[in-house]
Amino acid sequence: MSNMPLAERLRPHTLDEYIGQEHLVGPDGVFRRFLETGNVPSFILWGPPGVGKTTLARLVATALDRRMFTLSAVTSGVKDVREVIEQARKQKFFNTPAPFLFIDEIHRFNKAQQDSLLGAVEQGDITLIGATTENPSFEVISPLLSRCQVYVLRAMDDAQLQELLDRALTTDTELRQRHIEVRETNALFSFAGGDARKLLNILDIVAGATEGDLVIDDRTVTDALQQNIATYDKNGEMHYDIISAFIKSVRGSDPNAAIYYLARMLSAGEDPKFIARRLVILASEDVGLANPNGLLLANACFDTVHKVGMPEARIPLAEATIYLATSPKSNSAYMAINKAMAWVAHDTNNRSVPLHIRNAPTKLMKELDYGKDYKYAHDFEGHFVEQEFMPAGLEGHRFYDPADNPKEAELARRMAALWRGKYKY
Repeated sequence: MSNMPLAERLRPHTLDEYIGQEHLVGPDGVFRRFLETGNVPSFILWGPPGVGKTTLARLVATALDRRMFTLSAVTSGVKDVREVIEQARKQKFFNTPAPFLFIDEIHRFNKAQQDSLLGAVEQGDITLIGATTENPSFEVISPLLSRCQVYVLRAMDDAQLQELLDRALTTDTELRQRHIEVRETNALFSFAGGDARKLLNILDIVAGATEGDLVIDDRTVTDALQQNIATYDKNGEMHYDIISAFIKSVRGSDPNAAIYYLARMLSAGEDPKFIARRLVILASEDVGLANPNGLLLANACFDTVHKVGMPEARIPLAEATIYLATSPKSNSAYMAINKAMAWVAHDTNNRSVPLHIRNAPTKLMKELDYGKDYKYAHDFEGHFVEQEFMPAGLEGHRFYDPADNPKEAELARRMAALWRGKYKY
């Protein structure tokens, strides 16, 4: 029996073998034009796990007979990026297309890592292909995003999963040696959740659970997955399902479900520091200003987990999980910064900071009225005085909208009283 996973054995070798994403690989799809013309811009593939992002990148490189360097954003740093770019430059000759640089999970690259790609993309030393499960509008820096086309990949529907299942059973050498009868697919497709790789991994598990003839029905699939602890793989796709369920349970104020998923992760060997980091993000994004103490407790949990490790770390993780799950919720800070960053990214005006709130460290700046007429808030009653802080053209523009909870209702009343309706709280 082969040690190669079924998903790898069935990886397509041409676009004609590729299942799904008809809008990209169909007869009129943009990827067909890539192969016809050989002109491929830098692009980012955005879609859920297991829909063929890596495969699509490989197919393009193979069909065009172009070198493709590969990096994972999880394990690669700026040094790795620069080394690959230098190799690409050495292999590029006159009138030859640039090699591809494929970066999996590009959303995990920080700003410095993404910045290190810019020059090579601009100069044509590489053609960048990024793959991400996250919205690139929020995860990829604007200068890099503006130089890339973004193509959206969709989860597989049941008809496409059925096509993939049929292909596996009829073309895979090992499965063809078995007498496999498929009577039901509801559980199989439900657990797969539109993820091709997950479907094939489940089929691998079910087939590996028995020898000889095999009947696949909903009971067979469910029993095989419940008995096989490897279906939670902290480095695989189930990892993302469980952490997603954990986050959504806390956000949805269900402490019992949240504790259950926390136990699932810890029992499977998940890194407790990873969970603690997610709780810090959750406290800011989902509890936010409705209960600012949530961030303090989450941060204390993060520090404690680093200090004590497992098995004791399970206790502060449980405490923080229950506290955040039972707290009132607000994403107003998260929405405010996203709204402001989206505005800044698309605002073509290079708006000047008002003179009266500029810093004036030199005599010349003072002569140019930097800082003139600035009113020091603490010199006034209530430590507040009305003055303009926004650049010209943005006066009265509001990015922060208080959420509907007692804490922020109090903040809204205070802002309305201070600003006398300017921001219409």
